[in-house]
Amino acid sequence: MNKIYPSAKAALDGIVRDGQLIAVGGFGLCGIPEALIDALQASGVKNLTAISNNAGVDGFGLGKLLATRQIRKMISSYVGENKEFERQYLAGELELEFTPQGTLAEKLRAGGAGIPAFFTRTGVGTIVAEGKETRVFDGKTYVMERSLFPEVSLVKAFLADKSGNLQFRKTARNFNPNVAMAGKITVVEVEKIVETGSIDPDQVHLPGIFVHRIVVNATPEKRIEQRTVRKAAA
Repeated sequence: MNKIYPSAKAALDGIVRDGQLIAVGGFGLCGIPEALIDALQASGVKNLTAISNNAGVDGFGLGKLLATRQIRKMISSYVGENKEFERQYLAGELELEFTPQGTLAEKLRAGGAGIPAFFTRTGVGTIVAEGKETRVFDGKTYVMERSLFPEVSLVKAFLADKSGNLQFRKTARNFNPNVAMAGKITVVEVEKIVETGSIDPDQVHLPGIFVHRIVVNATPEKRIEQRTVRKAAA
């Protein structure tokens, strides 16, 4: 089975549609699938529910989809870098399901493992727990969280072989593995593809069984949200 597609547009053809639940890897702007996000914007699909740790920044990452009003709802843990997100949310134009960061990671991991729900102490006694089932274990209250099963997952990895085995590079190994596992269809953007068997098995961070389509973006922008540097020594 050939998993390699010639472009990000081709990789999304036939699998994205209006109203979908879509998960996008990355943490801030680190490890986001830039080319796939651009292709998703160009596809014109709308009314999306997007799962992502945060919502990009104005004009980049998922911020592009917010600007074109293609996202109806965000499921995320942090949105503080995006003024358009803030404007839409305060105006009642965008739904938001705020989720603690560790809980969001576990909702995706559990989804990838086929676990429909789990109990956690995180959020007990706060608005996070409103409307959710709670249960007492060993004298402590836990809230039940439903796992996430996105219809499509968009992921960024550094390296893939032709079978879809993935290797992530440094901090880009953030939400991407969990997002990849959870997706019913997972599309991965990589900087390089090698022959199957070329990656040392001990260096495979995610097996190819979770990967359905691969596209190469050899020169991603890798934008930094806030660049901070030291002053040169006198």
